[in-house]
Amino acid sequence: MWMLLALKGLIIALVPGAIIYLSRGEDKFKRLAWVTVFLTFDLIVFGAFTRLTDSGLGCPDWPGCYGEANPFLAHDDISAAQSAMPSGPVTVFKAWIEMIHRYLAMAVGVLIIAICVGAIHHWRKNKTSRYHPALPLVLLVFVCIQGAFGAWTVTLKLQPLIVTTHLLLGLSLFALLCWHALRQTVHQTVTVTITKNLKILAAVTFVLVGMQIALGGWVSTNYAALACGGFPLCQSQFMPEMNLEQGYTLWRHLGMTANGEYLPFSALVAINWVHRCFALVVVVAISALAYQTWKIPTFKKLAQGLLVVLTLQLISGAVTVQFDWPLAVAVAHNAGAAALVFLLAMLNYRLSLTGQSARTEHSEHSSLT
Repeated sequence: MWMLLALKGLIIALVPGAIIYLSRGEDKFKRLAWVTVFLTFDLIVFGAFTRLTDSGLGCPDWPGCYGEANPFLAHDDISAAQSAMPSGPVTVFKAWIEMIHRYLAMAVGVLIIAICVGAIHHWRKNKTSRYHPALPLVLLVFVCIQGAFGAWTVTLKLQPLIVTTHLLLGLSLFALLCWHALRQTVHQTVTVTITKNLKILAAVTFVLVGMQIALGGWVSTNYAALACGGFPLCQSQFMPEMNLEQGYTLWRHLGMTANGEYLPFSALVAINWVHRCFALVVVVAISALAYQTWKIPTFKKLAQGLLVVLTLQLISGAVTVQFDWPLAVAVAHNAGAAALVFLLAMLNYRLSLTGQSARTEHSEHSSLT
């Protein structure tokens, strides 16, 4: 089974690999880096789709499905589970969603291995800093840890802390891949004034967005998205009845308190309301960062991108509540979070290039420069 699963991941990775290999131009390593970023973004969005369709246990074992490499071979077991519980976590549709998610994850792993091999190869031939293998090796370690949490997500039956950590690790891997891909870009020096405060603001905003994503992941993994009816208030109240202690007890089973009792509704309200309130902090931080960077011509398009994605996030969040969690909008909300990570990674990277200067990237892969 392991060999068949590895083969499927390799086959999926060969598709973008072949495109890169047959493409024109000499810098195929840069293309590999950006294609991996793109596929990882797709994986994050499909992971959100997997979670939101309640397909995380579509195959209740790991890494295969009922011990098989694909749902076709496990069709009898899946059908029996579906017949016993038609609305349960195991159905043919959910099994395929879960396994496609795993296949995509394996393909990303294969591409990261290719990045490591390519970086070591180029570093031995040319000691250029962009080929230094340290970051690719960190990426390889990261994707292995992410795979482990993917396994624990299934074996620990969607325990909220594990699932949320799995989400955060995925977005952290995405940010590191963005950073690595940006290092492969050709730079042309353009001197602009960059203050230390702007760099600090960009870094703090990145952290705040990460915290908001963690809070959003906690909402999703605890199925608390509809705990607060109405928008912007929660059940027509500014301060609804909340149980913060039980809502934010991290180590517990899904839907249960640490003592094994059913999680009270007030805990779900607390989880949802904290996510909404912290969104205001993120809005202020991103708006301030966009205002400061807008004044610098080199970064104006990045500032515009941040404001556009932020606006879409607010709209998708409100629509999600008002229309009772429509799947397409909820998935788009998760995609918007990944887009914010990408834009903030790009901005922080460009600000980090020099102490008092920034460089404008000229890359066919970025429409923001």
